[in-house]
Amino acid sequence: MPENPTGETKIRRPLPAAVNLTPDAEARIARLMTEAPADAIGVKLSTPRRGCSGLAYSVDYVTAADPFDERIETPGGTFFIDGGSVLYLVGSTMDWAEDDFTAGFVFENPNAKGACGCGESFTV
Repeated sequence: MPENPTGETKIRRPLPAAVNLTPDAEARIARLMTEAPADAIGVKLSTPRRGCSGLAYSVDYVTAADPFDERIETPGGTFFIDGGSVLYLVGSTMDWAEDDFTAGFVFENPNAKGACGCGESFTV
């Protein structure tokens, strides 16, 4: 434990996860992991520069852990958040939604200041 200048030990509480996963998102991650390539160790969320607003959400299999990535253990497997994307995602909720025409992860991101008309990308 780190000590402060007076020599007292500081107790640090665990930080909350950068992204909150709904039960439907956790269930989808579990299903993805059952269908994953043999070398996949989890599923990773990142925010690559793409689209007309600047950043997009990308969810892919990951085969190696990066020490800068955040890890969230879910009942169905490990969920990674790209270390360079955490600042854009803090406080977000990730859900899985399906209807007759579409299926995909849906994000509620309090950091997003705008999004493109098609919903493909966002800006912070």
